[in-house]
Amino acid sequence: MGTVYITQEDAFIGKIDERLNVKFDKKIILDVPLIKVDGVVVLGRATISPATISELLERHIPLTFLTENGRYLGRLEPEVTKNIFVRKAQWQAAGESAQAIHVVQAFVRGKLKNYRNSLIRRQRECPDLNLSENLKRIEQAIVLIDTTQSINSLRGLEGAGSAAYFGCFNQLIRAKEFTFNTRIRRPPTDPVNSLLSFGYSLLRHDVQGAINIVGFDPYLGYLHCDRYGRPSLALDVMEEFRPLVVDTVVLSALNKGFLTPTDFVTEPLSDAVSLTPEGRKTFLRLYAQKKQSEFKHPVMGRKCTYQEAFELQARLLAKYLMGETEKYPPLVLK
Repeated sequence: MGTVYITQEDAFIGKIDERLNVKFDKKIILDVPLIKVDGVVVLGRATISPATISELLERHIPLTFLTENGRYLGRLEPEVTKNIFVRKAQWQAAGESAQAIHVVQAFVRGKLKNYRNSLIRRQRECPDLNLSENLKRIEQAIVLIDTTQSINSLRGLEGAGSAAYFGCFNQLIRAKEFTFNTRIRRPPTDPVNSLLSFGYSLLRHDVQGAINIVGFDPYLGYLHCDRYGRPSLALDVMEEFRPLVVDTVVLSALNKGFLTPTDFVTEPLSDAVSLTPEGRKTFLRLYAQKKQSEFKHPVMGRKCTYQEAFELQARLLAKYLMGETEKYPPLVLK
């Protein structure tokens, strides 16, 4: 089962013995053994019983709340692990230390190389596309990473590479009903940006859960600046997964016709675009399938799912910061 997504507005989340159940209008709409659950995400408004909250905490199952449009609100989770040595190493590397610069280089390199590989793969599939200029700009940013020793400058390279990638994102969309001009976040005002923002919120839930399992403080990052209430390290580790998981799901959902314009609604005052309840269910199903798909991990040399890879990358980061390995290898897939 993995993560349970609860999308029914005004649902009641409870437990009976060793099972999580969700009721709406006095009818059970979901019933699943708790042993199969490793996360619960509530989209919109729901009620959860105190006994269920207690059970989730005891089982170390995080509970995340998003708005019905996918905007992150917060999460309830157990106390962080007792591995103080991981957090000590994490704090010691803070700032412009050699370790911090190294991991920021790795985060940026992983993200941009996955951007590049995604575009190369798409151009191979569709020879009529001309992505050469955008690929050149991404490659120029990648080449400079190893010789850039300032975190702010590395942020600039990440921004330049991302701008080149999203500058041709519209060409990756084959469904004529959808277009993408530029990345718009708060609020997303078109269907494509709406899917990207929603997907990144789901990814944040999964990655933050993984780094908590390993023992990190999620609020101390390196690439992302410290800001009150922002899990900067989760956002750091997310970077290499954005194109691998979320962008792939978004393009698949649109290009294969899983989602159509009728699956989106526009809020009249803010022009914010979001999925309909049925559209959300479709996207959540596609996202869950992607998380459970397997690939060969280039460092571990064995097959794993993306869900497992979130924790694997967090553990590789911990080993580097604690001096057990010489470098942190970002997840890069061709």
